[in-house]
Amino acid sequence: MTRLKDRLQALPAAALKGMRRGIEKESLRSRSDGTLAATPHPQALGSALTHPHITTDYSESQLELITGAHADIDGCLDELTQVHQFVYRSIADEMLWVGSMPCGLPPDENIPIGVYGTSNVARAKSVYRMGLGHRYGRRMQTISGIHYNWSLPGLSNEDYFGLIRNFRRHSFLLLYLFGASPAVCSSFVAGREHGLQALQGGTLYLPHATSLRMGRLGYQSDAQASLAVSYNSLGSYGESLQQALTQPYPAYEAIGIRNPGGEYNQLATSLLQIENEFYGTIRPKRVIFPGERPLHALRERGVEYVEVRCMDLDPFVPVGIEAPTMRFIDLFLLHCLLSDSPPDTPEEIGALGRNQQRVAARGRESGLKLERGDGEPSLVEWGAQIVDEMELLANAMDVALGGRRYRDAWLAASRLLNAPEQLPSARVLATMATDFDSSYVRFTRAQSVQTRYLLLGLPWSDVQQQRFEAMARESVLQQQRIEAADTMPFEIYRQEYLAPRRLGI
Repeated sequence: MTRLKDRLQALPAAALKGMRRGIEKESLRSRSDGTLAATPHPQALGSALTHPHITTDYSESQLELITGAHADIDGCLDELTQVHQFVYRSIADEMLWVGSMPCGLPPDENIPIGVYGTSNVARAKSVYRMGLGHRYGRRMQTISGIHYNWSLPGLSNEDYFGLIRNFRRHSFLLLYLFGASPAVCSSFVAGREHGLQALQGGTLYLPHATSLRMGRLGYQSDAQASLAVSYNSLGSYGESLQQALTQPYPAYEAIGIRNPGGEYNQLATSLLQIENEFYGTIRPKRVIFPGERPLHALRERGVEYVEVRCMDLDPFVPVGIEAPTMRFIDLFLLHCLLSDSPPDTPEEIGALGRNQQRVAARGRESGLKLERGDGEPSLVEWGAQIVDEMELLANAMDVALGGRRYRDAWLAASRLLNAPEQLPSARVLATMATDFDSSYVRFTRAQSVQTRYLLLGLPWSDVQQQRFEAMARESVLQQQRIEAADTMPFEIYRQEYLAPRRLGI
């Protein structure tokens, strides 16, 4: 605690005020009956390839709504809310599914992958998604979540990687406090071994689960489990990724680049097609130049921010995340940054993976133990140690920014540690059981309808509508310019983009 306090005091006075955060929020478009909308990306939303705030993630039916980087949490949420308001005015009678686990899904092959136009970069995005479907199945890709992008001025690569190591050690706490996906529609696991328990209404669940999204049925890959990526430095991280991006992987070689008819199955036969395929609870990131590989950007210019990837959508909150949660994430990341962060080891990496699976599936189980180098503390005991140390950070943020909103967020999280029945994952199951015959689809559909009604009822001006319509039109023009400038055959483009030399050294 003394070292933590000393490091906090050593931060430049302007550092805490210079903290920035932004949000990327995924949501499926669904029909009013709670099934997946199979319609194309609505034209009124502009180009999914080039729009700065509205794109698609894996599926044509999966919107991704993006804010800029904000110094103010309320400003960030206001922008996210406005993007939602415009979307709801553009999708007719469809709605955004407010749960992380998907709505009722059709057979795997009928889930539409994202379409981005005829340019090489657009075709590459679709082929990449085709590859994900072959490798992991399309259903897995329909899971949705919140990505929280965060930076602090003046940090070095070493600072960011120290933060990342501690985040991976302690992210179980975020799964416990904010996980909100303890149940799923049975269509998600049709034909698969799943180990879930049955409820009514075609619902499967685990009684003490916090986040099925972050468990073994979520964004997981047996193939990637062999990839023991080290976060001890940018160099070791880059070497691990480069190997996965360049060495052929037998199971994916069997799929092949193209099928017998000449259509593309995937971009590459390596363990990872591109950098974004690497799953993880957090990533080091940097804004890239057009056409630049993300790994090259990191190696060339260093880490610019981190992307937190373990946050479920909160189905009780209209835009999926609320201000106190964001303030707690800020404090959590600051704690990860300022705490001692010893190098990781292959043994610890394995233990962290097991901890994640345990908390995702059994996080609210009384007395649940986790693995740590010095023994097996209970989740609540270890979590309390972390949260207690965050108090001085909450006080410092309130001194820097005024008010007591960070302390309030810290206090709320402190209380939840010993009140598992009040956690979002428990509230989901309790509300399902009380009002919706324990049906995940009925519960989430009702929350989605309520959210649609609420957001459409918020004030909205002609000026706002015109601004978003102008952005949509400009994005279409940008896509057309990209398509008009293309001269290279796609296969040459693919080979050039994937050339190992473009990953940097």
